[in-house]
Amino acid sequence: MGVVMSSSSVLVIDADERRCLSLKAILEFIDHGPVQITAPGVWQESLAEPESIAAILLGNCGSDEIQLEVMGVLKENHPNIPVLLVGDGREEAQYPEAVRAAAFSYLETPVKYRALTTLLQQAQTHRALLRDSEQPPALRPDRSPELFRSLVGNSRSVRQVRKLIEQVATSDATVLILGESGTGKEVVARNLHYHSMRRAKPFVPINCGAIPAELLESELFGHEKGAFTGAISARQGRFEMAEGGTLFLDEIGDMSLHMQVKLLRVLQERTFERVGSNKTIIANVRIVAATHRNLEEAIKESRFREDLYYRLNVFPIEMPPLRERLDDTPLLVAELITRLEHEKRGSVRLTPAAMMALCQYHWPGNVRELANFIERLVIMHPYGVVDVQDMPDKFRPAGGVIGELHLVSDAQFDDTLLSDESFQASYDKVSVPPRLPREGLDLKEHLHNLEYDLIRQALEDAGGVVAHAAERLKLRRTTLVEKLRKYGLHRGDEAP
Repeated sequence: MGVVMSSSSVLVIDADERRCLSLKAILEFIDHGPVQITAPGVWQESLAEPESIAAILLGNCGSDEIQLEVMGVLKENHPNIPVLLVGDGREEAQYPEAVRAAAFSYLETPVKYRALTTLLQQAQTHRALLRDSEQPPALRPDRSPELFRSLVGNSRSVRQVRKLIEQVATSDATVLILGESGTGKEVVARNLHYHSMRRAKPFVPINCGAIPAELLESELFGHEKGAFTGAISARQGRFEMAEGGTLFLDEIGDMSLHMQVKLLRVLQERTFERVGSNKTIIANVRIVAATHRNLEEAIKESRFREDLYYRLNVFPIEMPPLRERLDDTPLLVAELITRLEHEKRGSVRLTPAAMMALCQYHWPGNVRELANFIERLVIMHPYGVVDVQDMPDKFRPAGGVIGELHLVSDAQFDDTLLSDESFQASYDKVSVPPRLPREGLDLKEHLHNLEYDLIRQALEDAGGVVAHAAERLKLRRTTLVEKLRKYGLHRGDEAP
C-alpha cells in the first residue's frame, strides 16, 4: 500500500524512545526504505554519510537548549537536509521560534497516512533539487528535448522494437514506422538516428499532414527567390537541412498524391530541385517515415501510391499501443516524472491504488495521453501524493472494481492514525492477493519481468553495491552476480 519512495534513508531524532520505534515501524510499513533512529545526545554519529539521508524527523530533545543546538548544527553543517518537526500539535507551539523557522515542515502525531507520505515526498524532491543545483553546470543531469531519450519499457513488444532498431540502425535502409497516434513513433525514429553512422549529422522531422499540400513541396525541397508569390528570398528545404543525416517524414499517409509522385522520384534517383530552379541537388539523407494509417487499405482506395509504399516499406517497425503493454505503465510514469523534475517543472508521486488504476485504463491516446495526464497531476498536486480518489472518474470503474481486483484505495488512510497499535491492523484490512487475469498471462514472462524489476530495485537501493543488493534479496552474492549477467544488468544500468 505504500508510496514508492527513494532509496535514501530517514533519520529520526527523538528523546522519546517509544515514539522513535513507532515512527520507524510506520516508515518501514509504508515501504520508505532504510530508517535510522537515534537519541539527541548521539545523533551526529548517524550522519556519517549525510548524502544518504533524505529527511530528518526531529522530535523532543529534552530541552529548548538542546533543541536549538541540534537544529543549529544541522543548518550549519547539513543545510540541504529537510528537517520535519514531530509533535502532537501542542508541541509545535512549544518548540523555540528559531527551531520552527528553520524546519522544513511539521508532522503532527498520531501520524496520518496522507500527511506523512505527502511530507516525505516533498522533502525528498526538495533534497534532490538542491543536490542537482549544487552540481557544476557540466555535471547536472541532462535530459534531451525528446519525449524519451530511449524506449522505456520491458514488455515483449518493446524489447522486439529495440531489437529491430539495433538490427537496422547501422544501415541506410529506409524504415517505415507504423502505429497509432501517440505511441512514440518519433522516439523510434530518433533512436534509429542516434544509433546510426549519421548521428553526428542533423535529424530533421517534418509532419506531412500538418502542412498544406501547396506548401509541402517548398518545405521539403526549398525554393528560389521569386519562385512564387511571397518567396522574397531563397530558402533551403528539409532535404538540404538534413544533408548527411536523417529526414523523418511523419504522417506520410496524409501526403497528397501529387507530392507522393515527387517524393517517389527523389527516393528513386536521390536527387531533387528547389521550387523555381533547374539545378539538381544530390540528396544524401536517410529516410525514416511514419504513419498511423493503414497504407495497404489506402492503396486499395487509391489514396496512396503502391510503388511509393514499397519504396518506404523496406524495413517496417510497428509500435504497439499502450493498452497492449500496460505492464510498462509504471516505468513510463517514473520516466515522465523524472523528466518533469529535471526540467524544474514539479513532481508528484502515485499510490499503488492510483498506479493500478493507470495500469488498467485503455489509454486511447497512448503514451502522449499518459504524458499529458502526468503533467496535469503535477500541476494539480505539486510535490504531493496522488491517490485514485484524486483522479478523474474514468480511472474509477463503477463499483470500484479494477480488472479482477477489488479496488482498495490508499485514500482510505487519509484520516487513519498510523499509530504503532493500528498500522498493522490497517494493513491487514486492505491487503488483497493477486488474481489471475480473465484473459490469462504468460507466467514465465511474468516471473521473468518480476525478477528483473526486483533485482534492479535492489541494486538501486544499494547504490549499485552487489553485496548489499544480494543481502536485500536474501541471495548469495555469486547467485546475484549470475542473475545480473543473465539480465545484462551492471552497476547503474537502467535496462537490458
